[in-house]
Amino acid sequence: MGDKNISIGLFGFGCVGQGLYDVLNHSEGLKANISKICVKDKNKKRSIDASYFTYDKEEILKSNNLNVIVELIDNSEEAFSIVKAAMNNGVSVVTANKKMLAEHFRELYHLQEKNNVALIYEGSAGGSIPIIRNLEEYYDNELLSSVKGILNGTCNYILTRMELEKRDYTDVLEDAKKAGFAETDPWLDVAGFDTKFKTLLLTIHAFGIVLNPDDIFNTGIQNISYDDILYAKQRGLRIKMLAVSHKVGDKYRVYAIPHFVNAESELYNVNYEYNAVEVEGAYSCKQTFVGKGAGSHPTGNAVLSDISALRYDYKYGYNKLKKALHGKTEIEEGRKQIEYDFSIKLYIRYNKQEQLKDLEIITIEEEYKSAHTNYIIANVNFKSLFNIYNKRDNKLFICAIE
Repeated sequence: MGDKNISIGLFGFGCVGQGLYDVLNHSEGLKANISKICVKDKNKKRSIDASYFTYDKEEILKSNNLNVIVELIDNSEEAFSIVKAAMNNGVSVVTANKKMLAEHFRELYHLQEKNNVALIYEGSAGGSIPIIRNLEEYYDNELLSSVKGILNGTCNYILTRMELEKRDYTDVLEDAKKAGFAETDPWLDVAGFDTKFKTLLLTIHAFGIVLNPDDIFNTGIQNISYDDILYAKQRGLRIKMLAVSHKVGDKYRVYAIPHFVNAESELYNVNYEYNAVEVEGAYSCKQTFVGKGAGSHPTGNAVLSDISALRYDYKYGYNKLKKALHGKTEIEEGRKQIEYDFSIKLYIRYNKQEQLKDLEIITIEEEYKSAHTNYIIANVNFKSLFNIYNKRDNKLFICAIE
């Protein structure tokens, strides 16, 4: 596209869509305009002129005047159908929908190859942090050993306010909803699913391994109480919701779990809606990227950066993935490369002893019981954590100890 004017068809005008509109109108040097915006709700008041909007997705998908489709809607299945149609029409796509990317990555990868188009998604993992492009370009030949970090602004915002304001989870969650840092139904964020989807994407770009979402164990802060924050504080620690993807021998351990983080860690002082990603390699050693992980303008700016990259026909090279493919066309099940049968040290707070029955506890190092709270510090077989996976009635709060 070079210096040509980029004409954009946009799906969705929520938080990120409006953020993109704002940053695009204040950007210098980028010749780009939003031609049409497809939205659902005909009755919702909009901040810009009604002539921008359409309620018919085909008006955008069948247009011959668009260079780029930008997909920023909530519904992951609907998003997939839009992205698939656009790529099959030979149009490159920018998206920030990590759930859609995580659930349909294999097909999306093949659609890029088949139609010779780009699908880029920097805004899907880490908000304003350019982590995917760095993994793709700066670290493309680096022997990485670990990628981990804080990837969910909602969780980090809640954890920070609980600690600094000495408040309980339910109160802070309500505040986070009012401030726009948490969804009306915050389950995907607070239960660690959002972090898990982002972990899956970073694992592809860091190690060339493609997993299915259910291959990765996640639990979040949905059962946390101020007692857990206090436990950490008394020991000079903080609780952070972390994405972890690291190499151990010839296998990989990949999960999304809250962790106790000490003051020596770069992640300790990453607070509120900020995100951070720590990348460790054989030659580059440890590097940490920090930036705003939530909010309209930071994510909108990441999306704009992707649109700008398309001027130069930018595409992800997927070098690590292509090396793993060894010339084959079908992407292997990455699960074969993941280690599940290992011991992990955990802080587990529970109400009743029977809540622990599904876990394979190897040894207990510390046990505390009172009328108010119960917890154990235990070495647990990681594989057994899947027994409590994705159960909304699970009342355990689990936090990893490094």
